[in-house]
Amino acid sequence: MSFFSNIFGGKKGEKGPTTGEAIQKLRETEDMLIKKQDFLEKKIEQEIVLAKQNASKNKRAAIQALKRKKRYEKQLQQIDGTLSTIEMQREALEGANTNTAVLTTMRQAADALKLANNHLDVDKVHDMMDDIAEQQDVAKEISEAISNPVAFGQDVDEDELEKELEELEQEELEKHLIEIDPTKDQLPAVPQDEVAKPSRARKEKEIDDDMKELEAWAS
Repeated sequence: MSFFSNIFGGKKGEKGPTTGEAIQKLRETEDMLIKKQDFLEKKIEQEIVLAKQNASKNKRAAIQALKRKKRYEKQLQQIDGTLSTIEMQREALEGANTNTAVLTTMRQAADALKLANNHLDVDKVHDMMDDIAEQQDVAKEISEAISNPVAFGQDVDEDELEKELEELEQEELEKHLIEIDPTKDQLPAVPQDEVAKPSRARKEKEIDDDMKELEAWAS
């Protein structure tokens, strides 16, 4: 019989407990031993009190109490050792249970990955990626063609256009100068009063000359 069969009452030929079941049984055993431990500790305290009470008046009873205390302490020591062993077994089983769960998950993941890869053809994947790259190149060429401006009027003579532009600029400059000084092409107007002044002065001079001549004749 296996170790677990001896502990948990299994019979030869029967299937042993699972890791989870073994861990649960060990925890139940730990709980039972801890309760037993608490009971013994209380009994030890009671025997110490009884020994103290009978130390002077009933020495025999005191000695019997101390003997029982010694037995309880020995049982308590055995339980401590058993608890340490069970704790180590439980921790080992919990570690094994964790490892089993991890390995099971990894195996399931590997099977899932294998199944997924079986549905994929490597050559078809490469062909698809080549098609994608080719279509991206085509799309890039189309975008570049659309973004380039259409070249209209490339046969026009650049020198002729520059000459025409200079003529337009000269025409605009002359127009601007005329607007600034509109009288530059006209002769200055002579005031009428200034034209009349010389004739009036000559007339007065003639009168003065006549008066002088008349005065000279009269004298």
